[in-house]
Amino acid sequence: MEILSNKLTIGALAAAAGVNVETIRFYQRKGLLPEPERPYGSIRRYGQTEVFRVRFIKAAQRIGFTLDEIAQLLQLEDGTQCSKARNIAEHKLADVRLRLLALQRMETALADLVERCAAGRGKLACPLISSLQQAT
Repeated sequence: MEILSNKLTIGALAAAAGVNVETIRFYQRKGLLPEPERPYGSIRRYGQTEVFRVRFIKAAQRIGFTLDEIAQLLQLEDGTQCSKARNIAEHKLADVRLRLLALQRMETALADLVERCAAGRGKLACPLISSLQQAT
């Protein structure tokens, strides 16, 4: 699909970027996507630049960046400040690794509780419920 400069309605922009119209409006409210001027008596029009920007935002979200982090990356979009972008990515990577460790601990705890439940069949007190009640 060839996208002509500033010819897209908000619906066409959303379709070209693979999102819905409310996503476009949300990004505009958050300051991630500028609202184009509305010519008198007409509707706002968008171009290829906005399609690429929305796709960039969605790609960054898919790998775990928050909207605040994405806003920081968008300020670096000219590509000349790679060290700043790398710094943001390094912080995100450290955060992801911490969350992975926490998830692994949760997995271990849940696996243990499931095993104890299977071994405790026929007893009055469920090991899972008892363990969670003791934790409160």
